[in-house]
Amino acid sequence: MPAWTHLIRFVAQEDNQAHLGQLVDTSRDVGLDTVDDKPVKAYQIVGTIFDGEVTKNILTVKYLLSPVERETCNYIRCLGLNYKDHAEEASLALPKAPILFTKPRSALIGPYPAAVNIPKCAQDGTSDYEAELCLVIGKTGRDISEEDALHYVLGYTASNDVSARNLQFATSQWSFSKGLDSSCPIGIGPVLVSTSVIPDPQTLSIKALYNSKTVQDGHTSDMIFNIRKQISYLSQGTTLEAGTIFLTGTPAGIGFFHKPAVVLEDGGDIRVHIEKIGTLINKVRYE
Repeated sequence: MPAWTHLIRFVAQEDNQAHLGQLVDTSRDVGLDTVDDKPVKAYQIVGTIFDGEVTKNILTVKYLLSPVERETCNYIRCLGLNYKDHAEEASLALPKAPILFTKPRSALIGPYPAAVNIPKCAQDGTSDYEAELCLVIGKTGRDISEEDALHYVLGYTASNDVSARNLQFATSQWSFSKGLDSSCPIGIGPVLVSTSVIPDPQTLSIKALYNSKTVQDGHTSDMIFNIRKQISYLSQGTTLEAGTIFLTGTPAGIGFFHKPAVVLEDGGDIRVHIEKIGTLINKVRYE
């Protein structure tokens, strides 16, 4: 188990350098505080997200970065159709096994002030959000049992599986439509919360808000394949390396199924809030 409980990566006001830190006040929603220009303090962490030690040196956050940088992330594994209410809204049968697709790490961005990038090929009125619980694998493993699965989790955070629906529905494989540059704001909650704080990931409310309106309102207990099953299934004959990121599926309420449809527009404000983690906030930017 890591030495930290609430890890952030940030640029400090004191030296304009990137650091890892443990939040001083873990009761605050650091995502909301940074957007509202409220001061955020963190104890400097020396080392990596895997072995870092919390020091007594306190730094002030200038702006937040993704807790998992692209160089640390070796694989982004994503589950499709993993909430019962989402399968119901899509009029699809529940899958018999986890549906896996992937994103390249070039899709990974941080929380505000980083923006969700919508490239020209996706500026067709179908760019969509998906609020998801995200986990980071903390130690390498293979053929992991369901019983041991949570011991391989470093921490949990929030993520947004931004999707280009027309590109997605043009083929049976989703990776291209969901892997566009800077389309995966694992801004990560924007804090990575340890398993000591979240011992059971199936007990969390999860919401998406677009331009201040709640558009998704779900709960991780509604997952078809829970976190233990996901890790165990996807580690069969497959090495899950430390630093691997899992996006674990989205509840009902994606923009495509709203009447009228809700679309990510240039300048829009998209937020993912997860209980015990906080709020991931990004603006939408059309390139």
